[in-house]
Amino acid sequence: MKFLVFKKLKTVVTHICNQLGLVKISTNGRPSKISKIEAITLSLYKNQSTRATKKSVYEDFKNSLKCSYKTLVVSMNDAATAIVRILFWLMRQNKKTQSLVKFTDATDIPVCLKKNADDHKTMAHFAEIARSSKGWYYGIKLTITRDCEGKLLAILFTRANENDLHICQKINQDIYGVIVLDAGYVSKELEKSMNVEGKRWLLIRPYKSMKKLMTKWQEDLYRGRFAIEFDFRSLKMFHGLVTSLPRSVNGYLHNYLSALLSFVLVPLTTETR
Repeated sequence: MKFLVFKKLKTVVTHICNQLGLVKISTNGRPSKISKIEAITLSLYKNQSTRATKKSVYEDFKNSLKCSYKTLVVSMNDAATAIVRILFWLMRQNKKTQSLVKFTDATDIPVCLKKNADDHKTMAHFAEIARSSKGWYYGIKLTITRDCEGKLLAILFTRANENDLHICQKINQDIYGVIVLDAGYVSKELEKSMNVEGKRWLLIRPYKSMKKLMTKWQEDLYRGRFAIEFDFRSLKMFHGLVTSLPRSVNGYLHNYLSALLSFVLVPLTTETR
């Protein structure tokens, strides 16, 4: 079964890499033990099969890989650069057919348990103590913008305590249409700076205590925000976005990017099954 999943993932990855020109045959030096396509595919396999560690991936394929565990780890972490290129290419394609209505929201990504924050060294230069809707955590923050059809349009990783209003401006600077936000983004200054006559309009859900009337269609749009929260849930539960196991910054970054690509490619990998 694992080889069938790997084969189907590799078919999709190969097609995308050919589109982007990521497959280049080098005539210098010895060939890599693991090709770029294989490294990306193994990364997606890890996240789509909810394998917790690269070690478990190695155990699944060590007989066919014929390389050391260290070689596998280095190859998968190095694939992060190619994964970024694929993600941004896919988002550019999505922007060509984006829907009018978009949603922007952020989620917490703990790097370890809060009680272990003082002893955590790997992500110490990036992680911060911050508060989310679930309580205090030690980690970073992921903000995404997607349209009402589920197309991913923009991603941004930031420190956990970075101002959401500033993040909203950065991530949506080249995105237009109706951008729906929750009450955490309430700000007259943000609306004034982001609204572009006839091109972009921020629709921010008011606090319950605010005396502000909502029309039926506005309420329907606010209600549609559950979809982006469901995306975050899927990323964490089914694609391994949150982890505390990597031993390097590259390992953490690779996991986050691979989880995102795994999530984005679900429709394509499902079609091939």
